Amino acid sequence: MDPGLTRCGVGVVDSLPGRRVNLVSVGVERSPADASVDDRLLRIAEGLDRWLDEHVPDVLAVERVFAQHNVSTVMGTAQVAGLAMVAAARRGIPVAMHTPSEVKAAITGSGRAGKQQVQTMVARILALDALPRPADAADALALAICHAWRPAGLLDKAERLPHTPAQRAWAQAEQTARAAARRG
Repeated sequence: MDPGLTRCGVGVVDSLPGRRVNLVSVGVERSPADASVDDRLLRIAEGLDRWLDEHVPDVLAVERVFAQHNVSTVMGTAQVAGLAMVAAARRGIPVAMHTPSEVKAAITGSGRAGKQQVQTMVARILALDALPRPADAADALALAICHAWRPAGLLDKAERLPHTPAQRAWAQAEQTARAAARRG
């Protein structure tokens, strides 16, 4: 998920063996710039809830908010990222945070790649006929791909396997239910 108050990119991929990924769905949740912040956050939250309920992901990858010169942009981005993390936590979905440079490096080989280069590589990786647009949608897919390609040894604490047999059984049952729901 590429958080943003005006446009929040969302993308779902299935991870396959051999560092392959398949596109499941991609889109952008939007809120009008002239609405109050609380209404905008509500609209984005409702959209994220629909995505999580429809796709039931195994993990939610979110872009880590970084300091920018425009404080109002950082605030909106951080607020939306927080909404996504809470929505995931309510569903028992682990959250993984990735920096923009980490995502760019995973997708293009360079942590300084531009948006066009990221879009082009996302389209290639997913064998798309056209570039994913807008850039927020491509960024969300890049985050999902980056996370899917992440080595298992580098998982965040929230993503580690449960330790007790009961926790492992519960996690396996949840994962099986999510996969069944995704299949339809």
